[in-house]
Amino acid sequence: MKNLITRTFYGLIFALIVVGSILLSAYVFAILMLVVTVIGTIEMNRLIIFVNKTSIRLLPSLFVSTSAYLLIGLHALGLIQSDLLSLLVFPIFFPFLQSLFSTKNAYSELASIQFASLFLVALPSALTLYFFNDKIVGSTAGPVLLLSVIVMIWVNDIFAYLIGSQFGRNRLFERVSPKKSWEGSIGGLFFTLGGAALFAQYTGYLSLNQALAMASIVVVFGSLGDLIESMLKRQAGVKDSGTLIPGHGGILDRFDATFFAIPFVFVYLIIAQ
Repeated sequence: MKNLITRTFYGLIFALIVVGSILLSAYVFAILMLVVTVIGTIEMNRLIIFVNKTSIRLLPSLFVSTSAYLLIGLHALGLIQSDLLSLLVFPIFFPFLQSLFSTKNAYSELASIQFASLFLVALPSALTLYFFNDKIVGSTAGPVLLLSVIVMIWVNDIFAYLIGSQFGRNRLFERVSPKKSWEGSIGGLFFTLGGAALFAQYTGYLSLNQALAMASIVVVFGSLGDLIESMLKRQAGVKDSGTLIPGHGGILDRFDATFFAIPFVFVYLIIAQ
């Protein structure tokens, strides 16, 4: 009971911070996601080190992830021109260059950390900022668009957990996450699609097809992101990626579904314009 109260209390604080920053301005949310990128990189660094059973310096990983986040994020906010995105070649090729001159760590060790931080943390964090940019994602751009995706992710997560804990019998992916069930996943899908349909009907902000398509993407790829983070934690032999949020774990524990779902929702928005 005490753990449930702790989890609920800090979950509400987490939700208020995320929702509040989105509603305040894209710049406030950008600062929040920069913090998320930094802490997420630190946690990813720790997980991969546990897997590889080696020691790897954190600073290069932070350079790769934060420089990529800043370049993409500044472009998303309209603060730099598209041609400056060419500078992304530096963080992308950095693992190769570092491994060439490193006498301590192999390329596989450095790449596993730096590319994981780049593609699973920094890139999704930066892509969230494009949801404010109507030139990129279309006329629905704005805080409501991003909030709708975030809420879909939360609805899927919450109802998959609630239904799975009560009715779950058939394991979804037992090798990676023994507690997740098909019943929970189907319940999460049902409530996410239902919520998306109600949102489209009563707000008119998204069409029914748009809302259902985004909800479907969120459920599929958000669930995959959750499983991927569970795989990394299982291989590292840890329960949580960190201890930042009492009752919830670390940044990766809270953003795993978001990090994996956002890029695919972004691609859908680009195609669907």
